[in-house]
Amino acid sequence: MRQPVRRPPTPTRLSSRIRRLIPAWLLSLLLLAWGSGPRNADATDGAPAPTAPPAASKDNAAAASPRDKDALTYRVVIDAPKDLVDSLTQSVDLVRWQSYTDMTADLLDRLAREAIEQGKEAAATSGYFSAQVDVAIDRATDPLTVTLRVTPGQPTEIREVRIDVSGPASTDHGAGEAAIAKMNEDWLLPQGSVFHQSTWDRAKVRAVATLAASPYAAAKLTQSEASIDPDARTADLSVEIASGPPFRVGRMEVKGLSRYDTELVRNYSTLKPGDLYSGAALDQFLRRLNGSGYFASAQAVLDNDPANADDAPLNVSVIEAPTKKLEAGVGYSTDTEFRVNASYRDVNVDGHALQFYVDARLESLLQSGTLRLIQPPDDRGWVNAYTLAKYERTNLNDLLTNTVGAGMRRSSIEEYNQWQYGAAFMHDQQRPLGGDESTAHALYLDVERIWRRVDDLVAPTRGWILDLEGGVGVPGASTRGFGRAIARFGAWYPVNRDWSLSGKAETGAVVGASRQEVPSTLLFRTGGDTTVRGYAFDSLGVTDGQATVPGRYYVLGSVEVTRWINATWGIATFVDAGNAFDEWNDAKVDLGYGVGARIRTPIGPFRFDVAYGQESRQVRVHFSVGLSF
Repeated sequence: MRQPVRRPPTPTRLSSRIRRLIPAWLLSLLLLAWGSGPRNADATDGAPAPTAPPAASKDNAAAASPRDKDALTYRVVIDAPKDLVDSLTQSVDLVRWQSYTDMTADLLDRLAREAIEQGKEAAATSGYFSAQVDVAIDRATDPLTVTLRVTPGQPTEIREVRIDVSGPASTDHGAGEAAIAKMNEDWLLPQGSVFHQSTWDRAKVRAVATLAASPYAAAKLTQSEASIDPDARTADLSVEIASGPPFRVGRMEVKGLSRYDTELVRNYSTLKPGDLYSGAALDQFLRRLNGSGYFASAQAVLDNDPANADDAPLNVSVIEAPTKKLEAGVGYSTDTEFRVNASYRDVNVDGHALQFYVDARLESLLQSGTLRLIQPPDDRGWVNAYTLAKYERTNLNDLLTNTVGAGMRRSSIEEYNQWQYGAAFMHDQQRPLGGDESTAHALYLDVERIWRRVDDLVAPTRGWILDLEGGVGVPGASTRGFGRAIARFGAWYPVNRDWSLSGKAETGAVVGASRQEVPSTLLFRTGGDTTVRGYAFDSLGVTDGQATVPGRYYVLGSVEVTRWINATWGIATFVDAGNAFDEWNDAKVDLGYGVGARIRTPIGPFRFDVAYGQESRQVRVHFSVGLSF
């Protein structure tokens, strides 16, 4: 026999649901009022209504009477599978009323009887529709011991899922087809999974939201049903969603500006009038605004009235941030150890949104200072950044370096298909312990192209990133002319809900000059938190005297498997390999492997790793936050 899961509640079910939605003190007052009125002597419940004393006001709080010494007290022991304990604790009044100060034997008996039905309902929301619930009271203990025992039986599994989309999206072989495919792929209750009421509710919301993040911004749920067969312990799910028309972005209306022009906000958006709407593009627009330094908060919403589908207004609200900010802090990293840093910024130094930054950092192994100017994006979506001066000193693995430089970089705001162009002049001095000191300078010009095909730019779980960079040291303006190229690739793949796989591969080369004729910042070393774990920061490279110095080539690879315990926590195992060298004939990779904890955070994944370096024969601890690619 098949029964719909959304059945009309009986009075008992209705009352238990109401009790779960209101606080215990308010419920006590309601029951007191009910108990003071006329009652039918033949009422089937047979138990008196619980009563509660009026709440003490501030004036008479000191006079409030303590618990009556003759009042009945009890404690509940829940004997049930771990995944049901929270639901039972929140849903069963017998558990929730343990601290009630005027408990009586009659009221306890009534709560015990109602706990059976409430326990079954709680189990049903987790997919156990044939649960057996028993309540036992041990009156020989003080307080009384009440055991709530739930034997859930076999869970109800999803037998069939049908998601139907009506409207223009169903015949759109572009954005509509892609959104429907993603909606089906990300469905939270696939065939064979266990039915949970809360997951069922979330699955419907997520399905509509996925379609609404495509050009079909007015998508809405029109019908849904979960048909439960308790005998077969199966559930058939059906969902119908009306897509509505595709939306095109119209004019942008901006509220909250006082210091800046509307064009500043508009230039951060890649959604132009006439473009098909994209929820992902809107989210990224807001990330740019919130990370720009100009705004403390930014919100945006598309007017999804179907009548405006061909020219839908985009309404943006911002709160401007203070223009000047001074920050200081202390910290520690497993790469460069203890840190003290300070920074000052003025994001409107010229009255036209020109940003000025001063940064200073003192670390155990690295010290640096920078002066920068950053222009706001222009109407074509380009940002120009100028490094007026930069100094960096490092003392890593018996190599002391001093580098000064200046330059500029031009970047597109479109992160998924990003171009960057740069020009920089740098002068560098290297002093390896036991090796030969060298000095080099270069006027370096480069171009970089990045393809990002990931589901999230901050914390990707699916997709890939490819980054290609090429540059030249200009002859005559450099110690010696040279060429430089780097290729980096990273990929993420969710095997299933509990397991994910990620990996990366990198290589780089400097040709046309010797190592001593190229500034160290343009050469390569590896090892550390985000490269080859199990080794000290930048400890893998070319040996010169007693020091490890950068080489002209490098290779790097990593594979990581993560078992997710829940939506936030995971345990990872990994293998890293890499090294830097001066000649391909000397190429050799060093291995590092280990285990670590993973925590998903709003700023990207937090990683805490314990790794063993096969060549160093050392165990090292590494931690890092954010995208490591």
